[in-house]
Amino acid sequence: MDFSVVAVAREDDSPVEEPLRVAALADRLGYREVWAGEGPTWDSFVLAAALGRVTERAALTAGPVPVSVRDPLTIARGAASVAAVTGRTVGVALGTSSRRVVEGVHGRERVRPAAVLAETAAAVRILLRGAPGEPVVRGSTFRRRLPPPGGPLTVAAFGDRAVAAAAAHADRMLLDVVSPEQVRVLRGRLGTAAERAGRRPPVLAAWLPAAVDPAPESLTQVLGSIAGYLTVPGYREVFAEAGFGKAVELAATGAGREALVRALPPEAAAVVGLVGDRATVRRRIDAYAEAGLDEIALVPATDGDPAGERTLTALRPA
Repeated sequence: MDFSVVAVAREDDSPVEEPLRVAALADRLGYREVWAGEGPTWDSFVLAAALGRVTERAALTAGPVPVSVRDPLTIARGAASVAAVTGRTVGVALGTSSRRVVEGVHGRERVRPAAVLAETAAAVRILLRGAPGEPVVRGSTFRRRLPPPGGPLTVAAFGDRAVAAAAAHADRMLLDVVSPEQVRVLRGRLGTAAERAGRRPPVLAAWLPAAVDPAPESLTQVLGSIAGYLTVPGYREVFAEAGFGKAVELAATGAGREALVRALPPEAAAVVGLVGDRATVRRRIDAYAEAGLDEIALVPATDGDPAGERTLTALRPA
């Protein structure tokens, strides 16, 4: 199992500069890659460039970037720009994001999201490999001046059409906050889609909340990060089957995040993540590996564990 670390600004009361501290620690501990997450607070490419300044070795991946709010050249140019100013290998992750973000934050329509994801992935894959001297885009009189960023193309997927886009175009498919059972199902779908596309299946990775020997504050933070999934098809069933049907029903009424966190017992934090003592977390990692996951991107809880130091130290690469 490979491990990487996610440095993303949480949309809560966490300090906005927290991703920099998480990334610096991950690099110092020897993690090979850090993800610069996109969100309402941070632009992923700016954050990736900032992470390059506080780290020394780690490769960088920007995103997932919502494909409804950026064109393919902007995405590929952003990755190449970060690589140029940091001297690192830089990859990019693409996703459809949610209507809440695309329309509620960016003010853009989220239409044909799966089709736009596939179209963007196909274009970005080509653009990421363009060499200096070539046209910026086909038919353009402008020439590329920056070398290719060198990192992988990742596509975040869950639904069948997004999985097909990842299978056809990506080097890596990303899942977000999933259980081992979901990994097993999606691994199968990815293999089938890759066979149809005539390609080898991409690497399968997942962003997973992580808290080793969690403080109460850490558990609350993890519960907050999963509360938004209680109304999402494919997730709500997982939580209902795990015995948290009342929280799922409450979420369906439109209850807010704080109410949902109160409704979720601490053990719910372990349904779609790595939470518990070291032995428990190691068993959980084995379960994800057995289900077919190739890489875990750790999203460390930082409340009660500044920069996620306890968790990232416990899970550091051998």
